[in-house]
Amino acid sequence: MTIVLALASALVYGTADFLGGLASRRVAAVVVTFVSQCAGLASLLVVLPFVHGDGLVGTDLAWGAAGGLAGAAALVCFYWALAAGTMSVVAPLTAVVSAIVPVATGLALGERPSGWALIGVGLALPAIALIARETAGGRPRVRRRVLLAALAAGVGFGFFFVALARTSGDTGLWPLVGARTASIALLAVVLLVTGGRPVVVAEARLMVLVAGVLDTTANALYLAAASQGLLSLVAVIAALYPASTVVLARVVLGERMQRWQLGGFALAALAVGLVAASS
Repeated sequence: MTIVLALASALVYGTADFLGGLASRRVAAVVVTFVSQCAGLASLLVVLPFVHGDGLVGTDLAWGAAGGLAGAAALVCFYWALAAGTMSVVAPLTAVVSAIVPVATGLALGERPSGWALIGVGLALPAIALIARETAGGRPRVRRRVLLAALAAGVGFGFFFVALARTSGDTGLWPLVGARTASIALLAVVLLVTGGRPVVVAEARLMVLVAGVLDTTANALYLAAASQGLLSLVAVIAALYPASTVVLARVVLGERMQRWQLGGFALAALAVGLVAASS
């Protein structure tokens, strides 16, 4: 059940990213992120009375808030790196680092997955890179600042996975409330400093709102998976989220799927099978 929840979170994360990416073609990315995070918080508050767990615990709220701040900062770095650099380098680097951070953290905290599971994790990392890579290109030149921003984004996303996994698992959705509140506050400051206005054009409004609700749903699925399984396994499965984004781009936008992406899907399927078989 743990792997199913982690896979479901990856599927929903990727769908939310697809919708957010489409909306960002019409509206500034920071505005899309801010409004979608607000929509996510609103959906959380609606269901919170029904999934409140054992009640509010300060440490869980703090872990959630720390994860929210890291995630919001990571989004700012990620979008900047995508705009300033080469997407075929930035996207896979960020995705792989976001998986490595929780895997390394889990192992450092004493988790000991089976040998087959570790082989699955080893296969998942290049699978994520292959799926996320968009263009072949030879060796595109990338500025150091762009690489640093991509690395920072990956670390931020990875810490978000770690922070949610460090919660007790008994407080329902409260950690996500802390995460959303903190990320909204940080993004509001960014908008204030940059002079941006949180206004979404009509044709992108539904996409932004649905993206926010789906992202929060994915967080809840990941939180449930992380409370039941090993961080070093759950996070790397959740980090396969680029797969659903690529599939949706193929189905909805007609974008061509590259050969290395198909190879990445094959590796990902093998990796998930190994992890699931050892769980």
